[in-house]
Amino acid sequence: MSLIDRLGLLLERSELAELEVQAGETAIILRKPQPAVPSDGATAAAVAPPGASPAHRRAGPADQPAEAPAMHAVLAPLTGLFYASPTPDSPPYVTVGSEIVVGQVIGLIEAMKLFNEIKSDVAGRVVRMAAETGRLVKAKQPLIEVEPL
Repeated sequence: MSLIDRLGLLLERSELAELEVQAGETAIILRKPQPAVPSDGATAAAVAPPGASPAHRRAGPADQPAEAPAMHAVLAPLTGLFYASPTPDSPPYVTVGSEIVVGQVIGLIEAMKLFNEIKSDVAGRVVRMAAETGRLVKAKQPLIEVEPL
């Protein structure tokens, strides 16, 4: 069995979504296929018929300007395994709903057997955890999304 076949089996049997191996100048990245997200009609934008003026439409919530809060993603500074807590038995550094400050540790990335503290570059409330503990993250991949305060 070739090395690539063995790596494929390792990836298949693990919970990892991606496996990257580098030896010298040669690198190989294996990824599990991601299931397609079905599209539904709810995501389609409403379009007014041609020639219709605002006077011919009924006023409704869709006519109100929606001000979505600007979200900020804290990005991974390097590629490695992400950990949301310092040890498996410890609570996570941050969770959805946590209020964070600039410079606060939000997780760890293990690269080359070294654990690197990842600090927030924005103050705000965590609205989404984009990275999962134990999963490979790539440099510049979002780790968390924050609503700035």
